[in-house]
Amino acid sequence: MRKTISQQLQKGASLSVIALAVAAAFPMQAAWAQDAKPAAKNDGTQLETVIVTANRRAENIKEVPMSISAIKGEALDTYNASGQDIRFLAARVPSLNVESDFGRSFPRFYIRGLGNTDFDLNASQPVGLVYDDVVQESPMLKGFPVFDVDQVEILRGPQGTLFGRNSPAGVLKFDSAKPTRRLEGYANLGFGNDKAINLEGAINVPLSQEWAMRFSGQSQTRDDRVTNPRSTGEKNLEGYRDNAARLQFSYKSGDFSALVNLHGRDMSGNATLFRANIIQKGTNEIVPGFNYSNYPTDGLNSQKLESSGGSLRLRWDMPGMSLHSITAYDKAKFYSRADVDGGYGASFMPTMGPGFIPFPAETADGLPNLKQITQEFRVESNTKDPLQWIGGLYYFSEELQVDSFDYNSFAPGNPQDGYAVQHQSAKSWAAFGTVNYAVTEQFKLRGGLRYTSDKKDFDAQRTWTPGTALGTPGTPVLRANPSATNISWDLGANYTLDKATSVFARIATGYRAPSIQGRILFGDSISVANSEKTLSFEAGIKKDILDNTARISATVFQYTAKDLQLTAGSGGVNQNKLVNADKAVGQGFEMDLQANLSRNWKTTVGISYNDTEIRDGKLFVAPCGNGCSVTNPAGPVAGTVLIGGNPLPRAPKWVGNFSLRYSTQIGEGTLYANTDWSYKDTYNMFLYEAKEYKAKSMLEGGLRVGYMWADGKYELAAYGRNITNKQQVIAAIDFNNLTGILNEPRSYGVQFKANF
Repeated sequence: MRKTISQQLQKGASLSVIALAVAAAFPMQAAWAQDAKPAAKNDGTQLETVIVTANRRAENIKEVPMSISAIKGEALDTYNASGQDIRFLAARVPSLNVESDFGRSFPRFYIRGLGNTDFDLNASQPVGLVYDDVVQESPMLKGFPVFDVDQVEILRGPQGTLFGRNSPAGVLKFDSAKPTRRLEGYANLGFGNDKAINLEGAINVPLSQEWAMRFSGQSQTRDDRVTNPRSTGEKNLEGYRDNAARLQFSYKSGDFSALVNLHGRDMSGNATLFRANIIQKGTNEIVPGFNYSNYPTDGLNSQKLESSGGSLRLRWDMPGMSLHSITAYDKAKFYSRADVDGGYGASFMPTMGPGFIPFPAETADGLPNLKQITQEFRVESNTKDPLQWIGGLYYFSEELQVDSFDYNSFAPGNPQDGYAVQHQSAKSWAAFGTVNYAVTEQFKLRGGLRYTSDKKDFDAQRTWTPGTALGTPGTPVLRANPSATNISWDLGANYTLDKATSVFARIATGYRAPSIQGRILFGDSISVANSEKTLSFEAGIKKDILDNTARISATVFQYTAKDLQLTAGSGGVNQNKLVNADKAVGQGFEMDLQANLSRNWKTTVGISYNDTEIRDGKLFVAPCGNGCSVTNPAGPVAGTVLIGGNPLPRAPKWVGNFSLRYSTQIGEGTLYANTDWSYKDTYNMFLYEAKEYKAKSMLEGGLRVGYMWADGKYELAAYGRNITNKQQVIAAIDFNNLTGILNEPRSYGVQFKANF
């Protein structure tokens, strides 16, 4: 163990040297040298300082020893056009991927290749999501719409000290616009193809000297765009109605302040369409003659999500310190039903299609009860002394029930013919502390510790075996009671070379609590994954260049995840199982660039390289149950393959993004045009590798053209997303036939925004 840690520390030191070498070799030395000259008078092209709260304090992003990206303002407006859900963030910053097998709900996040492909409603993820200072643990809470948001921060690398468990890959942090002491607001109305209507607005009202209120909301609707030509099954699909709102009250009197946040969401529509035999055998190409709007099925399809919650944030400022209390409660109900076989009929029926359908699979998952309670007490220094500190306690409690249903696609009305249920009670508490010390004005050190205790009580039972008469015995009650404790820590250093340049290095650990997979509708056992621990090294440089008209950030990193939690399929059965890989490693780099090229031109460029590998020579899984073209060697058990040496699933090596904006004064207003593009490299959809299930690389682009007038009070714009209408398979179901999930087709429309 000591030898391993020593080796890792040596690697970390090497990476630090590499980071400085990369920075020194970056082909912009001539531009950087200009920073030694006196700064030019601000002509409107200089970049604003980016303030982040990655360390639970407001800080200049250049002073935080961590790889961070921030998205706000016009970038959010552009990316979020056309009724986009939270998946619009995929590939918008280096090393970030977001996807879902459920559609507008249950997003799955990946940072630096670390994520979780599990589709069970009790699945845990290694990427934390924090919305307005509250951790959202359940996948059903992580997809809350992004509207009236000040800033989104993507924190790469383990965040175990300040944000706790289940964040060994990183954290996505959303900060809503807060109430202010001005009467102001905005309204945004959009119309798009497929009769899409997108409404968003906010109003801020000062109620008194102490009180202010802010109400914001979003409503997104779209008509069905896919038709089932058959007489059975769901007739019209892919429409949705998604409404969400947030009401906030702020209070400040003397040294005391409070913020009340009430929020809710009501979404209904269709689950993701699984399309049978959409992939050409032996390739990752879509079959010839594919028609997106045509979907022959004999199954029913619906999805509904209701979530609501509230939080109370209190702050007392006292001499030398500030006390924070954050109390939050969230709940959700969810139901999603789909024709998982992706077609109609079966091999033992008179007709079937498209292609060969071995057997029917129409299932649903429900979350009739999810409740989450969190409480945090935090004390922090508020002086300007060289030594700054934070200390706190955290408590988490979750209760949930997961229902799994099977349906008979061949009987009139598609009646239920199977049922299983899961219950889980999870409790966690933690104590944490961090210290920041300014050794000199230029050199600052940071370190932190967090102790976490986790316990889960779980039971599951199949009370109705699919395809049998009601009351046919299923399984006994199956139980699991995993628990774990962990100490996470991090150590970082930031050195300011000059006013425009800082370099940093960071060593950090992360922890993922034990997980349980209890999908027993088609199986007789549950699986438990032991806790997962990650050790990460990163180093980089952040620099303002060209007289502060451009900013660059570059990072190199390496991590090792021990006892990595992975989700394995079960071959020909619609079933998942948790396994622990001995370890996985990842290394790579990230680069962010922002530049105001002139008064009229602005650009951003982001690129990352993530090289991941599962290192477990004995780990084997059951591959696809449909005869796909597996390229991994056979495993020790018939019907299995070895996956050691494979990259992590859904982890593209290269991720890139680019945006370019042009604006010019015309009349009394400003005409602008921006385009943005995102790129994701090829990746394995599952733990094993198969020709059909290796996603193609994908480049998607957007375009927005608009005009603002009356000092920015009014804006009219036209937009397009996926403007090349690129269509390809991005995910799959591998137990039945060559069933795939496609990316979103082209969308376009117009928007009008008014500010007051």
